[in-house]
Amino acid sequence: MTEGTQGTAEADASGAPVPTTYNFADLWEAIWPRAAEREALVCGPQTRTYAQLAERANRLANHLRGAGVGPGDSVALFLRNDAAYIEAMIAAFSLRAIPVNINHRYTGDELAYLLADSSSVALLVHETLTGQVATVPDAVAGMRSLIVVDDPAPDTVEGEVSALPGALRYDDVLASSSPDAVVTEGRSNDDTYLMYTGGTTGRPKGVVWRQEDAFFACIGGGDPMRLVGPVSSPAELIDRMVQGFCYLPLAPLMHAAAQWTTWSWLLAGGKTVLMPGRLEPEAVWDAVADHGVNSLTIVGDAVGRPLVKAWEEHPDRWDVTNLFAISNGGGPISPSLKTRLGELFPGRAIIDGFGSSESGVQGSQRLQAGDDVSGLARFEPRDETGVFDDDLQRVEPGSGVIGRVANTGRLPVGYLNDPEKSAATFVEIDGERYCFTGDLATVEADGTIQLLGRGSQCINTGGEKVFPEEVESALVDHAAVSDVLVVGVPDERWGSVVTAVVEPTDPAAPPTLDDLRHHLKSSLAGFKLPKHLVVVERVERSPAGKADYRWARSVAETAVG
Repeated sequence: MTEGTQGTAEADASGAPVPTTYNFADLWEAIWPRAAEREALVCGPQTRTYAQLAERANRLANHLRGAGVGPGDSVALFLRNDAAYIEAMIAAFSLRAIPVNINHRYTGDELAYLLADSSSVALLVHETLTGQVATVPDAVAGMRSLIVVDDPAPDTVEGEVSALPGALRYDDVLASSSPDAVVTEGRSNDDTYLMYTGGTTGRPKGVVWRQEDAFFACIGGGDPMRLVGPVSSPAELIDRMVQGFCYLPLAPLMHAAAQWTTWSWLLAGGKTVLMPGRLEPEAVWDAVADHGVNSLTIVGDAVGRPLVKAWEEHPDRWDVTNLFAISNGGGPISPSLKTRLGELFPGRAIIDGFGSSESGVQGSQRLQAGDDVSGLARFEPRDETGVFDDDLQRVEPGSGVIGRVANTGRLPVGYLNDPEKSAATFVEIDGERYCFTGDLATVEADGTIQLLGRGSQCINTGGEKVFPEEVESALVDHAAVSDVLVVGVPDERWGSVVTAVVEPTDPAAPPTLDDLRHHLKSSLAGFKLPKHLVVVERVERSPAGKADYRWARSVAETAVG
């Protein structure tokens, strides 16, 4: 065994170790020396080669170990996109510690809850987020290490800066720590990977994965584009390494969509470009052109439509010759946007995927020129994914029965500190364990599944079921609608009524309820049309573009009365 690890065998002819486990640290230590001088990560003004990432992660790991952080301890990352985010993840994994993703919009009780729920003993925080940490001094009082990180692009972010007692500066920590690789015995496939959910429908839940299971279910299993199938051994990952591939995810690293894909390319020797601070559409296209991005991932219409608008306004500004795939994940994308992307970027693959922090990737839709994309998206499910009725029987293809989407195979251990929710989500059927995330769907005659949305968001109006995503997908095509969320508002007669919360394209000329109902009549049944319209300055979404239905419901109920 190579000194310092449990999951790497003797070095091969390259001098780099060969992995024998799917432990993230072992895989990283096998890959980075073979790509040492390649660019691994770009985030605004930051550029890191694989060797630089490794050295900086080693320095941080040595500091954390000296502060008393070790196996099983949680290291909280209250950071926006930054090379430090990945450096901290690598450092934590090398110690057999657990990196914890925290939504950088959290304040007060939300932040304190997550730090306590994860039992975090160390915290890395961007300087412009220190004001939020300062509001919960008790939550960080016992931290073994508290590190403040400079924002990579401070002109693109806002936030209050506060002094945090006992905090160290990130650059000082690295400068004063050893660059030597950390020796941590006992690494294995069973080491923990933790991903907190977005918490848009309730408090965020920590999803606990074995690293081996997460490698296959979440980060591609050595097949980032899911074209050739997963590797059959850890050593095979070396043979799968790519040369010159560049990827750009538009979700933040605190979100699974960006974290999983970034790690899938890090473990393939590719390059990932991250956008720092707030998302500026023109800056995204600048990055695609400047770095020769091959694959771009958006997060639903909230991210995709501004990109399309910027392209349409400057159609000859950017050379995106190297771009061959535009994918979507983390939020629904409307048929009209899929169609427009296909028109603007002919010959490129347009890929829509679905999954969750609990399930990993469950299915995808790859569009070809001329494909019918009307209506809700139809996905080709993975072999492990199915749709089940209320009796836990598989829904027959073409039956029209609405069932619950579930998948088996490699699944999480469960939710952190929540055995009751774990038991409700991870259910045994005929001796196999399945994950039910709450998504509802029908199964088409050809075996594809049509997603309807989360059951928890379904609106029951007069006994009829209305799925918000279907109505939102149609409403966003209206020229006067920039963004929209649809929720149910309590009603004495109907039980609940469909209500549209709309961000207008032009605040001076918002759409009327009659405008929207007329727009929808040709595509939706009458009971699905909104009975109330609430116009807002901006539709609230998570930093990843996910719908915040709690906010929308509160706004709608207040406005409707």
